[in-house]
Amino acid sequence: MKKIVIIDYGLGNLRSVRKGLEHAGADVVISSDPAEILAASGVILPGVGAFRDAMKNIQGLLGTIHSYVDSGRPMLGICLGQQILMSDSEEGGHTQGLDLIKGSVLKFPRSGLKVPHMGWNSISMTRKHPFFEGIPDNTYVYFVHSFYVDTQGSNALALSEYGTKFAASVISDAGNVIGTQFHPEKSGDMGLRMLKNFVNMC
Repeated sequence: MKKIVIIDYGLGNLRSVRKGLEHAGADVVISSDPAEILAASGVILPGVGAFRDAMKNIQGLLGTIHSYVDSGRPMLGICLGQQILMSDSEEGGHTQGLDLIKGSVLKFPRSGLKVPHMGWNSISMTRKHPFFEGIPDNTYVYFVHSFYVDTQGSNALALSEYGTKFAASVISDAGNVIGTQFHPEKSGDMGLRMLKNFVNMC
């Protein structure tokens, strides 16, 4: 059984992510122990809250995360977890991110639409990827966010639109780090399929 570690840094919807992964047949551990993270087949970086708080809380694990990613094994960032994969954010003043994927986290433009962007919206895939195996294009998934990821086309795995086009899913240049702005664990059968696909990638 594949061991998936959900990184616990004090900000995240850990239990529902854990349930989704267990449903996919993984052995799931919630941990902030560097040794456990480095021994994992796959790592999930969850997150709910503010970018600056997340980066402050995760400082002690920066070396561990970069070592894990350098090993080439898969890591999935969810919601705020996707955002902190990026270079920087303008939320709460300019803050540096993990810089695992080039791009910035920006506030939604004033467009008359309610912020946060909350609820179901469709995603369009930019290319084939094992994470989206069996997921039809324009599938609806569940979002809750006030800031969005702006990255170059080669790092956007799926796009969505809410007043502006944004990266609903991202991928690193090396291909082993991916992120979803939406919550797969709250996105019904299709979301559970994505989590199963992630486990299969590990």
